[in-house]
Amino acid sequence: MYYFDNAATTAQKPEAVARAVYNVLSSGTVGNPSRGAHGYALKAYGIVLQAKDDVKALFHCGPEYDVAFTHNSTAALNMVLKGLIHPGDGVLTTSWEHNAVLRPLYQLEAQGVSLAFIASDSPGGALQYDTLEERLTPRTKWFVCNHASNVTGNVLDLPRIKAFCQRHHLGLIVDVSQTAGAIDVDLSDGIVTAVCFTGHKSLYGPGGTGGIVIRRDALVTPYITGGDGVHSFEREQPSAVPGVFEAGTANVAGIAGLDAGIKQLLDGGVAAAAAHQEALARIFVPAVQAIPGIRLYGDFSGPRVGVYSLNIGDAESAVVSDILWQTYQMATRPAYHCAPLIHQALGTAVQGAVRFSFSQFTTADDVRAAVRALRAIAAM
Repeated sequence: MYYFDNAATTAQKPEAVARAVYNVLSSGTVGNPSRGAHGYALKAYGIVLQAKDDVKALFHCGPEYDVAFTHNSTAALNMVLKGLIHPGDGVLTTSWEHNAVLRPLYQLEAQGVSLAFIASDSPGGALQYDTLEERLTPRTKWFVCNHASNVTGNVLDLPRIKAFCQRHHLGLIVDVSQTAGAIDVDLSDGIVTAVCFTGHKSLYGPGGTGGIVIRRDALVTPYITGGDGVHSFEREQPSAVPGVFEAGTANVAGIAGLDAGIKQLLDGGVAAAAAHQEALARIFVPAVQAIPGIRLYGDFSGPRVGVYSLNIGDAESAVVSDILWQTYQMATRPAYHCAPLIHQALGTAVQGAVRFSFSQFTTADDVRAAVRALRAIAAM
């Protein structure tokens, strides 16, 4: 069997990740962090603090940032967007966004936030950066964007967006779900207000893990309130970062597993992970582009992650994906990938697209097998 759905979640994980989760659950010595001064609680707190330090190292964070763990990037994005953006604010975002960004923003729009979008070119899906200035309004306070499209694999020109936000004094919120662990994400300049990440993709952590890296001086309205283990007599959730995001019990076993995945990336280098994807792309892209009847979507002139969406003629993407699974035992993702605006730009709002996405466990032979399967299906 072949697993090509890593943009949804990485199914193959480093053995160290499973071992770290097991060790927490089986040791009988890990309690509830920040809920006591005994050894069980302190050991749990140490696991969480070490993981936070490794997240900061991964993203090259300076002392102006702190980290909070969440269940996934969807939870992180809801906490950040609804905690930072208020009625009357204006938000500039892009047509690349996942529904984890779009749906919270639409909720905020109903509460009095104004939205404006940077459109994409068709059929490549490249963002129209030259329209940035004209999309600004006097109300615009925030730029919200994903770092890479989960449909095309194209990577945002983040340095250009940072410069734009600095020039116009905008807060910048970045969804790095597809890039964390796949390419370098550098927060050392302190320009980004917050990034939201998930643990179960290119960080190779367990499902149900993710988090927020956010400037300590960010003014956040609590989205989820409850016990924080310290300020028990206060009626309001503490608003300081990172505690404003940390109501309730942490997933210590999951955080330990996530940290094990991050440690392997830190040891091996994110550049090596990116180089592996580039090597696979050199096999996959030209071979697929040469197959008659296949349309491969995206802009291949710039940086990208290992995500590739395609269609074969007018065939429904679900049908092609089903053939790949039933005949070739290849797991792919059909349809719309929770990103409706980019599908409208690509002209695939009806057909959807078949997505192949690779991981560090994907081999060159796996990719060649995918090309052979696509060639055979296209010839049918």
